[in-house]
Amino acid sequence: MAKHNADTDFVFSKDEELKAFRDMLLIRRFEERCGQMYGEGLIAGFCHLYIGQEAVVVGMQMTIGEGDQVITAYRDHGHALMTGMDPKAVLAELTGRMDGISKGKGGSMHMFAPEKGFFGGHGIVGAQVSIGTGLAFANKYRGNDRVCLTYFGDGASNQGQVYESFNMAKIWDLPVVYIIENNHYGMGTSVERASANLNLSQRGLSFNIPGEQVDAMDVRAVRAAGLRAVEHARAGKGPFILEMLTYRYRGHSMSDPAKYRSRDEVQKVKNANDPIDRSRARILEHGHATEDDLKLIENEVKEIVAEAVTFAKSAPLPDPAQLYTDVYA
Repeated sequence: MAKHNADTDFVFSKDEELKAFRDMLLIRRFEERCGQMYGEGLIAGFCHLYIGQEAVVVGMQMTIGEGDQVITAYRDHGHALMTGMDPKAVLAELTGRMDGISKGKGGSMHMFAPEKGFFGGHGIVGAQVSIGTGLAFANKYRGNDRVCLTYFGDGASNQGQVYESFNMAKIWDLPVVYIIENNHYGMGTSVERASANLNLSQRGLSFNIPGEQVDAMDVRAVRAAGLRAVEHARAGKGPFILEMLTYRYRGHSMSDPAKYRSRDEVQKVKNANDPIDRSRARILEHGHATEDDLKLIENEVKEIVAEAVTFAKSAPLPDPAQLYTDVYA
């Protein structure tokens, strides 16, 4: 992978800027529609929305190639879309339909498409970190140059298996990039109340794993830091930690009233630091597109989401006999 100069790290071409804008907008509109469908009773169970954090997965997907792997936690709809899953299949899964990516049996928390390099959303806090480390071990064992992006949140960063994974990853210099999506709040409390050390990028210091904090409300900054981390791992130098400083606008899940923060706090972030608004402003400032051009992109995204909704609503429910298939015993 080519070396990058600090002065040019943050520069996007016209095509890159427009693609990032479209991808972030697709996640945003998809998740907003999921929230509505949950309220309508069309999506059941746990449902964790990615609204506000779109720049993280969009920027990181710009740093990897075919054969690289992605694994994350239960806030996984955006990751599913960005690894190339059909929005129709993702929404069908959310609504428990046979045409869903996991035959309607996994739902919101368990998207899975290894053929696209996506090894799942995982419902157990921190469990995916060990699995992602195992994927990186497999890459090293096979002697390929593949890298595994392993996502987890600020809450999961305090889990024991995370540190066991760090230790093994560094002992064997495994090609894994650990991406901590620090949206400032776990399930019901702030990171300040739950973590003794608030610089999560330094969690690997005792294992000699380098880390970096990233302004993850700027997709360009995510891509720039991601390129450095992925290059480090792919070159055989071992794991790297990226702490993505981001923000979620909705509650931890659909059942979370988010009373641990004020509406003013959320609105302030939306007004001053929204990743999609920042991208839009740059596009217009640099003359990459006009307002009319961006409206066409917005209409295209709305149509994709609308088609996914129609598909999911009309897709068949699993036959009761399917209850006994796809189980271990």
